[in-house]
Amino acid sequence: MSEKQTTPGSIVHDAPMPSQRSDEFWGSDAIAGVLRDLQTEYIALNPGASYRGLHDSLVNYLGNRAPQMLLTIHDEHAVSIAHGYWKASERMMAAALHSNVGLMHASMQIFNCWCDRAPVLIIGATGPWDAAKRRPWIDWIHTCSDQGGLIRNYTKWDNQPGSVPAAMEAILRAAQIAQTAPRGPVYVNLDSSVQESKLAALPPMPEVTRYRAPQPVQPATELVATAAKILSGAKSPLVLAGRSSRSLDAWNARVALVEKLNSPVLTNLKVAAAFPTDHRLHVVPPFVRLSPEAQKLVAEADVILSLDWLDLGGTLKQAFGEKPVNAKVIQVSCDAHSHRGWSMDYQGLPPVDVYLMCESDTAVPLLLESVKARTATVPAIAPAKQPAAATDAVTLRGVADALNAAIKGNDVCFTRFPLGWHGAYTHFRHPLDYIGYDGGGGLGSGPGISVGAALALKGSGRIPIGLLGDGDFLMGNTAVWTAVHYEIPCLLIICNNRSFFNDEMHQERVARARHRPVENRWIGQRIGNPDMDLAAIARAQGAIGIGPVTRPSEVQPALEQGIKAVRAGGVCVIDARVLPGYDAE
Repeated sequence: MSEKQTTPGSIVHDAPMPSQRSDEFWGSDAIAGVLRDLQTEYIALNPGASYRGLHDSLVNYLGNRAPQMLLTIHDEHAVSIAHGYWKASERMMAAALHSNVGLMHASMQIFNCWCDRAPVLIIGATGPWDAAKRRPWIDWIHTCSDQGGLIRNYTKWDNQPGSVPAAMEAILRAAQIAQTAPRGPVYVNLDSSVQESKLAALPPMPEVTRYRAPQPVQPATELVATAAKILSGAKSPLVLAGRSSRSLDAWNARVALVEKLNSPVLTNLKVAAAFPTDHRLHVVPPFVRLSPEAQKLVAEADVILSLDWLDLGGTLKQAFGEKPVNAKVIQVSCDAHSHRGWSMDYQGLPPVDVYLMCESDTAVPLLLESVKARTATVPAIAPAKQPAAATDAVTLRGVADALNAAIKGNDVCFTRFPLGWHGAYTHFRHPLDYIGYDGGGGLGSGPGISVGAALALKGSGRIPIGLLGDGDFLMGNTAVWTAVHYEIPCLLIICNNRSFFNDEMHQERVARARHRPVENRWIGQRIGNPDMDLAAIARAQGAIGIGPVTRPSEVQPALEQGIKAVRAGGVCVIDARVLPGYDAE
């Protein structure tokens, strides 16, 4: 085994022994060459024989550089790390999955990427399609007809190329499609016999810049003018700031537009930070579910500007009920290009008066230039009521207060919040302060997404902090090993209520509706007897494990210790034993 190598600001590199120069080339060498020329920095993987040819090429042909492998302990982590990497960097990363079995393992995280419109280049593989070339038993069970069909309903494109030139083209097409808005995961399934075919000569490498994703689509001039006229004449406008990029220029343009309109703005915790939450026009804390104050603002608006708002139809329905939506609605989104028949992640169909079919970052500067400044008074909203921090037990509010004190003076990136986190607990003042939820709501993604975001942020000076539920951590905890092995600093704070508590609440609602004992809601939900030692799980993987933290006085010192460890380049997991209960509904 060769030595690990690392340089400041980079991750550990598992350096291979140099290969002797040779005039022999293999199909997978050409495929690896395309990945290199696409400037793919990393490929997260869980190894498997179905892509052993590509694996060899990545190591012995490319030297485990561009892309560099990141070994994961579970196929799901390979995809969730790539997902988190994109969320923090907006650079596409690759993930490799072993045949049909690895694909089935990772399918939940691929669905997350689909719902979150995250471009991940997923490389799969299969046993030889030619049955005469299959090894007995193993190649047969690792080969299936139409493998891409397993995930076709929640990928933008998939392909199983039948030759080396076709595989090279498939990688180029996949990268282009994945990174064209609305973005999403793509899947290229490589026949093992194509990978392991010997080539008479290495094919010419394509000029990859000629296959890049297109520039963002511009909205029609007349539609921008119409939207600007409606906004300029509004008496009670409202801006819904939804999906957006991590660009600081785009962030500043959104702020300038909202200020020029002098309009209140709402944001959603399910997506990444889109507007400074302590700005005078951000009048209601960000939420997961529409709060009563936010619902009132929507219902009273005469013009609503939706900047790729997640679930615009559902938001309007909550505010207006069965009554007609009497506000003029301006929708800025190209998300409809990804709406399909299988998944209902497109949500309800909203009524729209002006539809700008483009990304919000593209439309905002055009609207900013076109609208007239408004000086009308913005309605005052009473400050949100926050649950008081208990003095005798650790609560989410207590964790938030201690965390705000511990991170003071530091730039951080929140990679996840647990269910029940109140939007007023912390403020976002930069597009990288918070990268949003996972999209598909599947448990187990939090650790991998946090590690992927931390990988993208390494060397930036920004501390990645993921606040996870215990169920999320337990399902995905071995992503910690990848962070430790590759020296990717990050802090995971587990808000551990020892329960799948969201489902406890569901069982209570059902019990009440049926007049049955609510006291039984815990059965089949509580994670106890014995309690899981989450800090020990972290230590077993080489991370710093702190806890269990059970007293309010212990929380801030534990957080300060964890931040110090991450500042020093470590990976730290804190087990904070919080009271069951949600601070935000």
